[in-house]
Amino acid sequence: MQSPIGVLSDIWTSAGGDKAALERVHLTGEEPQIPSSFRVAVAGQTTIAAAALAAAEIWRLRGGEAQGVSVDMRHAVVECRSERYLRLDDKPPPPAWDAIAGVYKTGDDRFVRCHTNFPHHRDAVCKVLGCVPERDKVQAALMQWKGADFETAAYAAGGVVALMRSYDEWSALPQACALAELPLISIDRIGDAPPKPWPKKSWPKGDRPLAGLRVLDLSRVIAGPVAGRTLAAHGADVLLVSGPALPAIPWLTIDTGRGKLTTFIELKSEAGKAQMRALLKDADIFSQGYRPRALAALGFSPEHAAEINPGIVYVTLSAYGHGGPWAERRGFDSLVQTTTGFNDAEGKAVGVDGPKELPAQILDHATGYLMAFGAMMAKARQAREGGSWHVRVSLAQTGRWLWNLGRLADGLNTPDLTGEAVHAAFMETMSSGFGTLKAVRHSAVLSRTPAQWSRPAMPLGSHSPQWPAQS
Repeated sequence: MQSPIGVLSDIWTSAGGDKAALERVHLTGEEPQIPSSFRVAVAGQTTIAAAALAAAEIWRLRGGEAQGVSVDMRHAVVECRSERYLRLDDKPPPPAWDAIAGVYKTGDDRFVRCHTNFPHHRDAVCKVLGCVPERDKVQAALMQWKGADFETAAYAAGGVVALMRSYDEWSALPQACALAELPLISIDRIGDAPPKPWPKKSWPKGDRPLAGLRVLDLSRVIAGPVAGRTLAAHGADVLLVSGPALPAIPWLTIDTGRGKLTTFIELKSEAGKAQMRALLKDADIFSQGYRPRALAALGFSPEHAAEINPGIVYVTLSAYGHGGPWAERRGFDSLVQTTTGFNDAEGKAVGVDGPKELPAQILDHATGYLMAFGAMMAKARQAREGGSWHVRVSLAQTGRWLWNLGRLADGLNTPDLTGEAVHAAFMETMSSGFGTLKAVRHSAVLSRTPAQWSRPAMPLGSHSPQWPAQS
């Protein structure tokens, strides 16, 4: 199997990175780190390292000295489970899942996974099944359905569910064939614009590669917010934009909100659209993970953004990729794991009848770091070549990449990491708008510009919809 540095080299050079920069990277640790037959620890380590190396190169491009980047594998995989280790006033997280979320059998002896953490997704499942939101009632109703038919009907009703497929079943679908034609990260020029100089007012501020860069973060749950959190760790001004009526998962908001400003904008109103256009006009990066075409319908597609702000770097996260018949399909990490073969493969490897989840939301976390990496690589190209740029990643394509890294024969026999060991080695304590946090610190160590979150996590909507003044 390919070494971690070999995996990183492929990610780095595929996006146009200078191979010589890899000589400044030090990856430590051995796999496996947590119980899985897949190389989840390598996936976390290499995507975090790619983002960190991009930040280090931007520092050098802005006139700073070349610097070393190191990432420890165990620390990286802990960071890829950061939400489970977070403590608020020494209290652990509440249950992660809604009461009816999870796996069920169907009448044709298949398995389906329902994601019902958002109320409208739960309501859609119950409407299709004609039952109340109770596990036994959902299970009884699903015995009247074939798994594939329920998956189709639930999506049509606005729900998010997944039929458990084997890897071979998934690979035969047109969507898997479409992904096979796409790179891990797509970085495409979508418009003309002169090169934008790097911000001068904030430089040299001292220790931040992305100082002065402005990032609009329109995302929820894990992958997109992790991207924004990573850009904030390297000094960007990240403004998380949400809507006052949009559902959120509080514990994830706290964990991924470190380093960010947060504001409410009602994008369905004309006043809200005007506020967003004003923010976008002065942004460097626009990162979004909403349902495909949702923002386009409101006037904020990549092409719209490039008209409002020529030279923008627009980053799009999707569940199943931007090509193929499922390009418009909503999804989350757990569902993509289920439908693309991971849960089936892990279940078979451990000898259970049914799905077994990966030991981390690794598709989410790795994709989040790839988003941050792609955004920085595109921004560096913009500063050099000009143009407006569109970066696209997907959970399913990250999954395809993870699968192709290979399997670990005895990986499932690995002892899991205990909370005690994690808290002793990889945590930091900080204040926040919620109370005192103990949270996983960033695992990438840059020798001259240490990653840090200079802003505390705050409740959604805590700040005005405006950029901070640049010093």
